[in-house]
Amino acid sequence: MAEQIIFYILAAVIVIFSVLSVTSRRILRSATYLLFVLIATGGIYLQLGYEFLAGVQISVYAGGILVLFIFSILLTSHAGDKEKPREWKRVLSAALVALGGGALCLYIILKNIFKTAEQVWQQPTMQEIGMTLMGTDKSQYLLPFEAISILLLACIIGGIMIARKR
Repeated sequence: MAEQIIFYILAAVIVIFSVLSVTSRRILRSATYLLFVLIATGGIYLQLGYEFLAGVQISVYAGGILVLFIFSILLTSHAGDKEKPREWKRVLSAALVALGGGALCLYIILKNIFKTAEQVWQQPTMQEIGMTLMGTDKSQYLLPFEAISILLLACIIGGIMIARKR
């Protein structure tokens, strides 16, 4: 019972702060709301028993990536800048796309909720996760991992160059 209450609280935090993150007119507040979403997502991972994934979520995403976002926001704009008012056509098209995405997610959930015990996915071990992340065979992710590290290095160098010009 307590686990369900915690889950519903975390789910409500994720939904509320996600909406606040995309509707806020102040960009620094949006980044702060995103921080709460990422931390609550880590809480759900903890509740599912994925301690490693929760640690990665909080340290990499809530820590590193969000700090990079805030660093780039502060380098490219002022902290108190407000976004221009949105046109109603753009708001309507965004709402339609969001409803379509929600309908797709609901369809996938309802299609997969009634699986039998034989169809349930087996949880991988830490060794299998490590081999998948750092392997070079088919369906392994060492090359994308290295490409992202080069991209982040280029972003850091670009941020330093922008900061030096000011």
